[in-house]
Amino acid sequence: MAINRSENDYINRNVMEVLVSEEIERQIVRLPNNIQKFVNPIEVATYALNRLPALYASSQQGYNKQKLKGRSEYRVQITQEVRKGLAAVQKDPLRSSIPLTAEKEQDLDRVIKEAQDALRELAEYLPEKDLSWKNIVKLVKPLLAELQAEDDAAANARKVRSRSTNMWDNPAHKK
Repeated sequence: MAINRSENDYINRNVMEVLVSEEIERQIVRLPNNIQKFVNPIEVATYALNRLPALYASSQQGYNKQKLKGRSEYRVQITQEVRKGLAAVQKDPLRSSIPLTAEKEQDLDRVIKEAQDALRELAEYLPEKDLSWKNIVKLVKPLLAELQAEDDAAANARKVRSRSTNMWDNPAHKK
């Protein structure tokens, strides 16, 4: 499936995430304060969303339609799954987990962009300008082998020249 990158301002959204988030807020407010601080809403949402159907939309009309559908058809199921999620998260308040963060995704995006920039820069120095990660080895390996062969030939030429110098013909150096 090809994605037109010129339209990367357009997104799709899982409306179920919004509905679950609203329900989590409603239910957390009802909890005692000492329990609220042990509840991670992201973990509750993850628990509930893994048990509910996705309702994706890519337009405002679709978003509104999916929101109505979610509230009418899945209201009871959303409430139940959020309640179960709260119970599951509260079972062990001392357990620790390493949450996913947006920074890690941004780091990955940054590394990918740097790699793409490096590939484009490398392509400027190669005779074959159509360089990709798939064909980089096929294009660069012969060039490196050629350079290695030239280096080996140059090193051998230096050795031959040093052995054939006239300096040893000088009588002062002879025994």
